[in-house]
Amino acid sequence: KKIFWVLMVMMVCAGASEQAVSQWASAFAETGLHVSKTIGDLAGPMLFAFLMGSARAFYGKYGERIDLDRFMIVSSILCIISYLCISLVPNPIVGFIGCALCGLSVGIMWPGVFSKAASDAKGGTAMFAFLALAGDVGCAAGPTVVGMVSGALDNHLNMGFLAGVLFPILLLLGIYLCQIWKRKCN
Repeated sequence: KKIFWVLMVMMVCAGASEQAVSQWASAFAETGLHVSKTIGDLAGPMLFAFLMGSARAFYGKYGERIDLDRFMIVSSILCIISYLCISLVPNPIVGFIGCALCGLSVGIMWPGVFSKAASDAKGGTAMFAFLALAGDVGCAAGPTVVGMVSGALDNHLNMGFLAGVLFPILLLLGIYLCQIWKRKCN
């Protein structure tokens, strides 16, 4: 089914959106805020993880009352804004807040794609295994893209994050494609 391939791309983008910031948050905190490695290691990833977990707990508690597509669209837009704050705003505090907000925004992406697959594609165990594999590919691809672009541009981590904004943009596009597909099938 065509929708399966859209969901696969969405899952790659979900993993990449999450891990691109998560894996580089510590280095960003160190270089942008000029804090020690210990503080950078604690502040960046911990705040990101806390807000990501909060988003998942919130949706777990209130998900029955929230439209998943709308929640994922808002989260994708917030993720795009977060990436732009990290990469384009010269104030390191704003960039650090962007890292934290990115954690909040990516919280629904991975579980949301699984939920969409369950309702829209109606596949079996193999489909979910392939989606998990796609998510893992994204988890490797996101930080790699940020690192490679940063390295190619004289170690400007901001430019790596700017390249990483592609992932939440593609995820947002995937949500719209799933909505179009769903309307055609109904």
